[in-house]
Amino acid sequence: MSSADSKPLEGEASSLSRIFVSTLVAGIAGAGVGLVSKHRKVHGLANISATYATNFSIVTACYCGAREFVRASRKTGPDDLLNSAIAGFGSGAVLGRLQGGQRGALRYSFIFAVAGTTVDYATLRLKPVLLNFIESQRKGDWLKLPEWSPIKVLDDEALAAKQAREKQIYAQRLGKLNKEES
Repeated sequence: MSSADSKPLEGEASSLSRIFVSTLVAGIAGAGVGLVSKHRKVHGLANISATYATNFSIVTACYCGAREFVRASRKTGPDDLLNSAIAGFGSGAVLGRLQGGQRGALRYSFIFAVAGTTVDYATLRLKPVLLNFIESQRKGDWLKLPEWSPIKVLDDEALAAKQAREKQIYAQRLGKLNKEES
């Protein structure tokens, strides 16, 4: 095998990152759900949080893996919602079959298709908003005070004048303290 054969295919790294990041976020969300679960007193906080995190991660990894498989098979982009519906149907059928037989497979397939497609649609809609917010954070535009605010940002001249006034007041107070001591 030459070094050219070992290079990842175009888009392969992004597929793996889409699966990994989604699974990691789902695990964190699952742990958070475990923290507020009503079962935490019976099973223990650590156990129930780990259980929820594991279950959320497994479900998300199956769904995201199926979505990326469908995307590669159909040769479409990552923003095609039909990939999400097909992957949700397939991964829901497999996981539902493991949980509840044929009726569970049918029920889970529809739930996964609807939930997965909804999450992917929301992600597609919120991604530009989030990127715009992050860009505004980088620019430093995130803290703009309104015109009516009593807090004013001083320019260099106003800042120098303020510092001169503060030094004068400090000197006056220091002079009063010296007179009182003597």
